[in-house]
Amino acid sequence: MQTRKKVLATAGVLLLSTLVLAACGGKKDSDSSTGTSGESKLVNSYNYIFQTDPNSFDYVFSMRNTNSNVYTNFVDGLMENDQYGNVIPALAESYEVSDDGLTYTYHIRDGAKWVDYEGNEKADVLPSDWVTGLKHAADSESETLSIVQSRIAGLDDYVNGKSTDFGTVGVKADDEAGTLTYTLTAAMPYWNDITTYGILYPVSQGALDELGDNFGSPTQDGIWYNGAFLLKNYTASSVLEYEKNPSYWDKDNVFIDDIKLTYFDGKDTNSLFEAFKDGTNAVTPLFPNDPGYADIEKEYGDDITTSLTGGSTFNFQFNLNRGTYEHTSKTSDKQKEDTKKAILNKEFRQSIQFAFDKKNYLAQRYGEDGATVPLRNALIPNGFLAIGDKDYNTVVAEELGALNPVFDGLDLTDGHDAYYNKDTAKELIEKAKEALTAEGVEFPIHLDLPVMQDIEYMVNQAKSFKQSVEESLGADNVVVDLQLEDQDTYQNTGYYATTPDAVDYDLSSASGWGPDYNDPSTYLNIYNSHTGDMTNAIGIFSDVAVEEGAANPSADAIAAVGFEDYDSLLNAANAITDDLDARYTAYAKAEAWLLDAAIQIPVQADGGAARLTKVQPFSGAYGWAGIASNKMKYMKVTDTVISADEYNAAKEKWEAERIKSKEAAAADSSK
Repeated sequence: MQTRKKVLATAGVLLLSTLVLAACGGKKDSDSSTGTSGESKLVNSYNYIFQTDPNSFDYVFSMRNTNSNVYTNFVDGLMENDQYGNVIPALAESYEVSDDGLTYTYHIRDGAKWVDYEGNEKADVLPSDWVTGLKHAADSESETLSIVQSRIAGLDDYVNGKSTDFGTVGVKADDEAGTLTYTLTAAMPYWNDITTYGILYPVSQGALDELGDNFGSPTQDGIWYNGAFLLKNYTASSVLEYEKNPSYWDKDNVFIDDIKLTYFDGKDTNSLFEAFKDGTNAVTPLFPNDPGYADIEKEYGDDITTSLTGGSTFNFQFNLNRGTYEHTSKTSDKQKEDTKKAILNKEFRQSIQFAFDKKNYLAQRYGEDGATVPLRNALIPNGFLAIGDKDYNTVVAEELGALNPVFDGLDLTDGHDAYYNKDTAKELIEKAKEALTAEGVEFPIHLDLPVMQDIEYMVNQAKSFKQSVEESLGADNVVVDLQLEDQDTYQNTGYYATTPDAVDYDLSSASGWGPDYNDPSTYLNIYNSHTGDMTNAIGIFSDVAVEEGAANPSADAIAAVGFEDYDSLLNAANAITDDLDARYTAYAKAEAWLLDAAIQIPVQADGGAARLTKVQPFSGAYGWAGIASNKMKYMKVTDTVISADEYNAAKEKWEAERIKSKEAAAADSSK
């Protein structure tokens, strides 16, 4: 499955996310562990897997998780995440915020260096590097520009050509004083969260001058490094190898000397357990439906733990304006047009939502006992935000019920299926059928669903989806046609598709989203019909994708779905900057509209899967949002398997300490 920004990953992300700080037994012992087991010791090597080749190391440009998971370990920004999810100083040693919240001044720490992949010193890290980085992002039309374009004073005018002088943009550096200042368009309590994302990482002008067009290429010499690790070897679809950066400013917090990531094609899941058992890897995801799982339980039953669920939400999305049919079971233009009309009917989309047995779908990967753990019912997860004394999703549920009685009383909390209801599904399909038949649509409607054919559990999940939809709605009304594709085809028809008309499906599970910062806008803005980052996936041409003066090819679809109302709700919410409860409530109304529109069906979180691990629990960076939580600098790896009792005790302690750390951080920010 795939997500954008923090995630935009490949189908293997759900497999890999279960690992959560995977590691290996390593080459040699170092200091004794102060963590879980009194007998365990820390090791300084980390072996893991990767499933998709990175295609860019231009960290201020790329939005793909398959790139950012790599380059966030090579480059530091102003701030980063600690083990409790707090945003703490990194290359910014300290900072001040103006009383009106519009100006942030960062004091860049002395001694940080840019080096090449061999560790040769190239330059000092200077405040002006952040100015260079933002200008490079704007001039290269960064995929992540929308995160900051409207938030930094003058940047929108520069991007849109109203100003050709980057000096008018609200980012200023004083290399002599060691300060960097951002001027914002409105107060943003989550601004420091945004600084952890690649779009606001520094770029040395020396690197741009020396590397030229090679800057950002996915090679060892494609960037300069100032982070914890250097890329020592990369062979596509084979291996990624890192080594600790000897010039790193914070090397005392880097406990791993070398990292080896070996390519895994997703086919033989048992090989992951074998690699754990023979000591090659010190973590493995477990697949309860595999034939050998019972034997694993017998041998390691006391050591099986479940990874935390994360902020990413994986979903199904409808293609509202399909333009490509290279992979289809449709036999006529009439079928194509009928499917388009059906997908633009809200009751039809909702009928799929209520016909979908998500628990059985997830059981194909997580087993019957674990199927509800990662289950998600809204785009924004529980625990991400609160409105007064209510979880944000409680308010979304209230707004959704008020908007449409069909959703009245639904519980949108994670961990259960709020929607699956055959009776409701049948009522909705009959309403849709009546309206569509009047338009000349003939049933059944055929929905092409792409499936990565080489990953068994994904094929089984697709079959489960097909079965529950056709059983609930009747195969005389809806037929799900599975399009079995190899990995490259699967990715190119969705993940790597650069324009909406290249997206080749009617409905796809190859999509999802992870947050960039701690505000509802980071999730909900992705479907803004003018600027959204996920509009490609639903067949919508955003303003950026339409040539100036040209008509929008998806205008009819935009109007049919009613995106104007959604865009207005987003704009109204974004305009509220002085009252967070009011802001979040306004965004809850927007999410209620999105769930009612059913252009996307939330399915599951990242994580939440059974595994075996030797990683010291909660030693690494943590966070809902951004990419800094993917850094490996704080992670500690032991030479013994972590037992379930040890993990649960560490989790209880971590949760208590996390609450205290959040309270302390809130107290500091109020001073």
